[in-house]
Amino acid sequence: MKLTADRIIDAGMAVFAESGYHGLSMRLVAERLDTFAGSLYYHVPSKSALLQLMANRLAQQAYDAGTAALAALPEQADWKARVEAQAASLRTSIRRNPGGAVMFADSPKVLSAGALSLMERLLQTLADAGVPEDHRGIAADALLSHVTGFVLQEQGNPPALPVTEQDAADLHERFPMTVAVAAARDEGEKFTLSVRLICAGIETSMNSYPAPDTAAAAG
Repeated sequence: MKLTADRIIDAGMAVFAESGYHGLSMRLVAERLDTFAGSLYYHVPSKSALLQLMANRLAQQAYDAGTAALAALPEQADWKARVEAQAASLRTSIRRNPGGAVMFADSPKVLSAGALSLMERLLQTLADAGVPEDHRGIAADALLSHVTGFVLQEQGNPPALPVTEQDAADLHERFPMTVAVAAARDEGEKFTLSVRLICAGIETSMNSYPAPDTAAAAG
């Protein structure tokens, strides 16, 4: 098959899923494509450029999924429903890619246009909701960090040692509330409720606390 940037990105994402950032190399990507590393540079000039393309693809997929999720909302949907739709579609998109949470977490650092578009739209949603300008960045960071961290746990490796029935019984006895909380809901329901709690906190801050510059001026 003809070597293209898209095929190189596919191979790069596969290597990244298996080996992570530090294990990613142009040599391994070339081996997966059954070619020489030198032949990749005509399409992708460096590992850094490849990481940017990979992160941008992931974020762009999430952005497009978010666009579809927002379009499916009823016209009267409030800002919290719009935030929830963006968060849910982002989680789904990241989960489709092994190692996607790590890749997405690094996407702003490589100036992924897709990741910046996600942030810009979320900031606009918060602005439309009336969140003060000085609070929007913190709120958006909290939401995106929560999504990334949640998926990072979902994509984590299972325990190295098997958990026996006795281990489980001991944990239940020592940490009854923690075990009960962990078993109370499935991951999808837990994610939805967690995003709603963050939105509730943002709403409370809008009504209860002045923006940082106003508080400083008052002091």
